[in-house]
Amino acid sequence: MSSPKRRIESDVMKYVVRPARLMSDWEVTLVGDNKFYVRFKGPEETPFAGGHWNIHVELPDQYPYKSPSIGFTNKIFHPNIDELSGSVCLDVINQQWSPMYELINIFEVFLPQLLRYPNPTDPLNGEAAALLMREEKSYNAKVRDYVLKYASKESADEAEDDSDEEDEMSSVGSYESGEDDEPAGTMEEI
Repeated sequence: MSSPKRRIESDVMKYVVRPARLMSDWEVTLVGDNKFYVRFKGPEETPFAGGHWNIHVELPDQYPYKSPSIGFTNKIFHPNIDELSGSVCLDVINQQWSPMYELINIFEVFLPQLLRYPNPTDPLNGEAAALLMREEKSYNAKVRDYVLKYASKESADEAEDDSDEEDEMSSVGSYESGEDDEPAGTMEEI
């Protein structure tokens, strides 16, 4: 039987790092045995399109039986995401997490769906929820403004740098999708 640490490392490699190397929309930076960042782009045909967001992911020792802790590190204007902390209000990650879910589901399905279909009736950001319900055009304009201010490639790089300084953990490796399909760093051998 494999240890929880081994399962976490295996899942991070299998469901996050390898797909990121194949997909142009992802970039993964490992910062510890159970902590990493994923940068992903906002879904097309939404006001979030063109944005680059850094997601902090921490896997608990009880993973996959307990959900990962995730949060946006750069600012985003969304009813279900706390603007200051980056916390995400999403039942499938918080209350309804199942060990059957894989990490890749978070970045390919759960977060893109959250950005496409915000739920203003269960807000973490009351201002965003109220604006979406009252004036959708104004909400979309404010989202696009946040994309320009906080989610440009340069802004996302700055948010990642700020997060790295706060982590006080050494980087184990960085994986980027790219032309050569080779990792920019390597994951430590177990």
